Amino acid sequence: MAHVKLHIPGPVEVSDKTMKAFRSPMIGHRGQGFKDLYAKMQPQLQALLYTKQLVYLSTSSAWGVMEGAIRNLVTKKVLNCMCGAFSDKWLDVSQRCGKAAEGLKVEWGSPVRAEQIDAKLATGQFDAVTVIHNETSTGVMSPLAEIAALKKKYPDVMFIVDAVSSLTAVKIEFDALGIDVLLAGTQKAFAMPPGLAVFACSPAALAKAATVKDRGYYFDFVEFQKNAEGSMTPSTPSIGHVYALASKLEDFFAEGLEARYARHLKLAQMTRDWATGHGFDLYPDKGFESVTLTCVNNGAKPGGRAVDVAKLQKLVKDQGFLIDGGYGKIKGTTFRVSNMGDETEGTMKELYAAMDNAMKGL
Repeated sequence: MAHVKLHIPGPVEVSDKTMKAFRSPMIGHRGQGFKDLYAKMQPQLQALLYTKQLVYLSTSSAWGVMEGAIRNLVTKKVLNCMCGAFSDKWLDVSQRCGKAAEGLKVEWGSPVRAEQIDAKLATGQFDAVTVIHNETSTGVMSPLAEIAALKKKYPDVMFIVDAVSSLTAVKIEFDALGIDVLLAGTQKAFAMPPGLAVFACSPAALAKAATVKDRGYYFDFVEFQKNAEGSMTPSTPSIGHVYALASKLEDFFAEGLEARYARHLKLAQMTRDWATGHGFDLYPDKGFESVTLTCVNNGAKPGGRAVDVAKLQKLVKDQGFLIDGGYGKIKGTTFRVSNMGDETEGTMKELYAAMDNAMKGL
């Protein structure tokens, strides 16, 4: 069966170089070889997250760490900011963890704004807030710096940020922002196979976690810190993923982080231009569009063109590319095109040509 190139919001295409690293021979996860591998990556991971804190590796999807943040850091009540399917889910996760939780809901397609969070935190009810920086279901990127500035006003509130589909494509300066947890999975902008999460915690988050008795073990932040100090993980890691991550870090710094950010922004704009050039509107509010994927309005909101998304997907897939037909309640009334990871102007133009051909067949 011929390979279909992935331009969905994740998993995304993985390079031969990365897959070769992923298939490296196994080593003992408690041996010096693994310690050396992790120790070598640590300064690069810290540079990538712009932090002096140790960066942890979790063999899980990002949702494992998202749930772990709730278990480690919520003792009073958590405010879950909700602007799409994945941020909406965080409220459900919080409640299933037995925590008092409240959703701050905004319309899908709109970002979460600092003044909305401020109004909730001013009540004094909350000791944690969760934010998804880049909501993949809607293609909306909320203004993280604006939101993080609230930390100075509410120093005792834990600010937990999911950067699953933005980290490595957008500059996110963990220490400068002053947030408490920053987490990402590797199957999106990292352009690695799914199954590994990367995250960092502030000293305040680690101190808070240490006071929580029922935080569990697998996602115990204190255990992650203790093990990372010795260049290890609390439990058996996916060693293949760690080798792949080492390979990707080489790629990131060979390209240069600023060049990487600029590339993602340029490709996102090219995709937006393709959509508007074909008469479509974009689903996100203007000025809050994702730089890693484009969510195209296809009837979910008034205005612009609407086509048979399932047919468009098939016609594109017949040419060897997979785009996404929308997610959750806006499936079919939007569609999504990813430009994250290793994509270039050349590879994106190949996709646009296939999409152009597909449009002619509608």
